Amino acid sequence: MPVIDLPALPNRGALIGIDPGSRRLGIAASDGLRLIATPLKAIGRGRRLAPTLDALFNLIAARQAVGLICGLPINMDGSEGPRVQAARALVHNILQRQDIPIAYQDERLTSAEAERVMIEADLTRARRAESLDSSAAAIILQTALDRLANISKRSASQPEP
Repeated sequence: MPVIDLPALPNRGALIGIDPGSRRLGIAASDGLRLIATPLKAIGRGRRLAPTLDALFNLIAARQAVGLICGLPINMDGSEGPRVQAARALVHNILQRQDIPIAYQDERLTSAEAERVMIEADLTRARRAESLDSSAAAIILQTALDRLANISKRSASQPEP
């Protein structure tokens, strides 16, 4: 299955959000009704990608997720750099091993927003470092969930021809 546009995801079921980093994948999950994204964990990335993907697929199965939202680290000027290429390579590797719908979500400033929220919550520096990746994944996923809800509201309010 190729990468799809956000509205083409299955209409129901939990989604998994991924914040793709060079050292860790931040992981978040939505509830089945897609109301809220919850940070889950960060999966360390080693020299080999297979163990990282195995851990991701275990989470997908445990949550009975029907799709993935992968953060796309676009530069602030809208250009695509090496981090975007790395995210696209990760998605390519996921799709080589499992046929699951995947959509991208612009992730500009999500890590900064996650850190700001954790500072406001008065988390220690060590606790923030431990939670940053999964919190950024939750922001990426929640942004996508909010976009999906807005798309549904707009299409429901439009009269049929």
